[in-house]
Amino acid sequence: MNLNEKFDVNPLKLEALLSRMRRLGVEAAAIEETFSRGGGKGGQKVNKTSNRVQLYYPPLELRVACRRERRRTVNRFLALRELIDRVEMRLSPQTSQRRRSIERLRRRKARRRRRSGIGAPGLEPGTSCSQSRRSAN
Repeated sequence: MNLNEKFDVNPLKLEALLSRMRRLGVEAAAIEETFSRGGGKGGQKVNKTSNRVQLYYPPLELRVACRRERRRTVNRFLALRELIDRVEMRLSPQTSQRRRSIERLRRRKARRRRRSGIGAPGLEPGTSCSQSRRSAN
């Protein structure tokens, strides 16, 4: 992967991503990059140009594809950021921001389930704790 090409993103974001790559020991040369035609929303421009980016990192056998934006350079950055997030989740889960956000979301959903009574032991689906106590008396 050639990182000398200009990305259409904030230079501070790019520098932060490159520093994460250095910290994790990911070599840009080891990342295989392919482009293909996109599709979906965006009009004729999306259907005519090869703006879908697919990155493959052979040491961990990770594959990421991105076609969220119309511009290829932005899709390259987004795909690279996603790939580095996945590498960090595998190599260094304790420092991964993404893993922390996933855990936070998991705890929030578990808290909601406990509050609503869904998944509580001994309850029928769709009943809350107060309903089951009333029927027992």
